[in-house]
Amino acid sequence: MLVIYNAKLIDKEINSTGYIVCKNKKIIEVGFNNGQKPEKFSTEIAKTNFLQAEYFDAKGLTLMPAFIDMHAHFRYPGQPQKEDLDSGLKAAKNGGFGTLVLMPNTNPVISSYEQAMAVINEAKAKKMSNIFQTVSITKNFEGKETLHLDELNKNEIPVITEDGHDVLNANIMLEGMKKATEKGIIVSCHSEDPTLANEAREYRQKALSIMKEYKIPAWGIIPENLNVPQEKYDEIAMNFAKANDLLRVAEDVCTYRNIELANLANCSVHIAHVSTKGAIDCVRMAKKKGYKCTCEITPHHLALTGTKVPEIFALVNPPLRSEEDRKALIEALKDGTADTIATDHAPHTSDDKTCGAPGFTGSETAFAVCNTVLVKQEGFSLNDLSRLMSWGAAKVLGLQKGLLKTEYDADFVLVDPEEKWVVKAQEFYSKGKASPFEGKTLVGKVKKLFVGGKEI
Repeated sequence: MLVIYNAKLIDKEINSTGYIVCKNKKIIEVGFNNGQKPEKFSTEIAKTNFLQAEYFDAKGLTLMPAFIDMHAHFRYPGQPQKEDLDSGLKAAKNGGFGTLVLMPNTNPVISSYEQAMAVINEAKAKKMSNIFQTVSITKNFEGKETLHLDELNKNEIPVITEDGHDVLNANIMLEGMKKATEKGIIVSCHSEDPTLANEAREYRQKALSIMKEYKIPAWGIIPENLNVPQEKYDEIAMNFAKANDLLRVAEDVCTYRNIELANLANCSVHIAHVSTKGAIDCVRMAKKKGYKCTCEITPHHLALTGTKVPEIFALVNPPLRSEEDRKALIEALKDGTADTIATDHAPHTSDDKTCGAPGFTGSETAFAVCNTVLVKQEGFSLNDLSRLMSWGAAKVLGLQKGLLKTEYDADFVLVDPEEKWVVKAQEFYSKGKASPFEGKTLVGKVKKLFVGGKEI
């Protein structure tokens, strides 16, 4: 039995000093006092185990339900130079994530129950954060067949996705959604029209060739003493702007398509990494109509815009958007349109980023970025942040997590919401060292992670 005391307890509703008692991986008692070590307990099971209890003094720090990430890439199997299970789980621990949903765009693509369970079981043996491994909607991302979905079950594989791109053929997507409905599985959609994305890629490559020539890295950080003519900056910006205009339409069109297809299939659809005002308005419309629709927003889309130097050089899919889009995403978090914050943790080598690989390493900065932007700048409370980083994803996934409440899983993160620190990506546990927040001062630091009532 573990007792964590002298903690500032925060979930989406609680904001009080107190203690947590947990046993057999569950919370069995939540108490509120002045921070002192509790000398008696109210529940019988706690009383019975009083003498065997292990006590942890939180020293006044903030204890929240462990964060849950609906969208992370561990690059496992197949790309160990970018990430593997060990480095990914260590990064998750450092970021305070007790549960993660891993994407299937690995090598090979995870397109079977057996492949997914192999990753899940290997991760489970490491006794760190919990993971769910998703399976591709179509076999090997080929966009043709969905027979492999017949072997899945929602308890072990609650989410399927074609993450990294979208299913081009609407009939095939509808077929996959109908199978998901039969099994109670969520379909997570990377909503992006592939034909428009291919056209956008041509403009990106023009920009990237100039960036490579002048040694401008593709993660929004410009090294000192670069001698880049202004006209080259302008040319890069022009090509990225053309690409991003196409990608805006690509996201908006396919968000609407995927939501309507899901409704036709009576399917629970989750829209991944929403980045535009148009896409979030589609989600808002769907919820007003009573559709089974949820969505996520990433920390980098909340904090950064892609319309100015140097952030315009920060390559990610979907791209960083305008200030209008950023404000619309923040408003969606306020009014409940957006259900959760997900990292889209996408580690790459420096060479890959230089060549234009889209994505950022995000697990280890997520809490601090969100705390800095949402709480310190936009007036959100820590209760709001707990709702968005824990309870929201737990609700989407149907998990008994995300609240400091009896019978809920004993997964906690201990944070100092006032600690300032400077991002140094070379110190990340993740193998991916490319962060658009490099050198920035953030507020909020993860101190410890507990999973199943044990510190990991």
